[in-house]
Amino acid sequence: MELGIYTFVENTPIESTEKRISPSERLENLMEEVELADELGLDVYAIGEHHREEYVSSSPSTLLAAAAARTKNIKLSSAVTVLGSEDPVRVYQQFSTIDQLSKGRAEIMVGRGSFVESFPLFGYDLQDYEDLFLEKLQLLMKLREDEVISWEGKYRPDINNRGVYPQPYQEKLPVWRAVGGTPKSAYEAGAMGMPMAIAIIGGMPKQFKQMADIHKQGAADYDQPEQRVSINSHGFIAETTQKAADTAFPAFKTTMDKIGKERGWPPMSRQQFDASITLEGANVVGSPQDIIDKIMYQHEIFGHDRFLLQMSVGSVPHEKLLKSIHLFATEVAPVIRKNSHKRDRETM
Repeated sequence: MELGIYTFVENTPIESTEKRISPSERLENLMEEVELADELGLDVYAIGEHHREEYVSSSPSTLLAAAAARTKNIKLSSAVTVLGSEDPVRVYQQFSTIDQLSKGRAEIMVGRGSFVESFPLFGYDLQDYEDLFLEKLQLLMKLREDEVISWEGKYRPDINNRGVYPQPYQEKLPVWRAVGGTPKSAYEAGAMGMPMAIAIIGGMPKQFKQMADIHKQGAADYDQPEQRVSINSHGFIAETTQKAADTAFPAFKTTMDKIGKERGWPPMSRQQFDASITLEGANVVGSPQDIIDKIMYQHEIFGHDRFLLQMSVGSVPHEKLLKSIHLFATEVAPVIRKNSHKRDRETM
């Protein structure tokens, strides 16, 4: 199983100071986090796109390009590119450039996005939300097939026999589709022959089993080979369960309460949080053994071959985040790789 980290480069107040650090300091910290993940042998580092004041990630491709110059082995992905408000040609060019810089380590993870600020910001009508995404996804996938393309669509000007440069270092840029709880999205990903990332940030993971099944069905119905599945979850790791929960809860609460206020959710209680970090809950927070147990529990459900952990759901002190990355890479990853490989061999 591939193991990695994803982030939206959160920059919320840290509980101990109640102050935000500057964007430049947050980005400096981000580069240290990516470098450490690379040095310790994690497989993937992914950066998502948000256009809100509590994030410093409106331009993931810029950040990933910087990371490409400072790392050697780790795969570099978006998580996600909000494709409905982007131009697919520019996305392809940006990630092809990252792929060249990194000698073939770039990936694109596309999604419709959990926030919608980018649509009015870039002049798109939210009524076209789903149609924009699907049309632009079809164009992005076409760009992977030919260097010179012609294309007609409803929402973007036509392309008439034009070359798109640079081409990637890899033969084809990997493109994943991220989904939440929408079965239609899982089916489309399978039907288009795309690997799928399931974002599990609430509820119980076993409730999402149908998404993996629907993804397989979409592939079978359209004669596509079975594609890879990633589970993407919120979490944090410390030496003990108590330390991990005590560090993560204030940051989780800051972020979730802000979103909840906008969407009509009640404030997060410590009791709710503690329930979410149990074995069958959504949040992957705890000691290294807790994390091993939870990932393997989910592997029994999904049989997935990638797991990405968002350790910064709200800001935690930088040194504690680096420690969490270290524990993930040195104590969790070796066990998960061994155990998941063994289970995959037994089920072949």
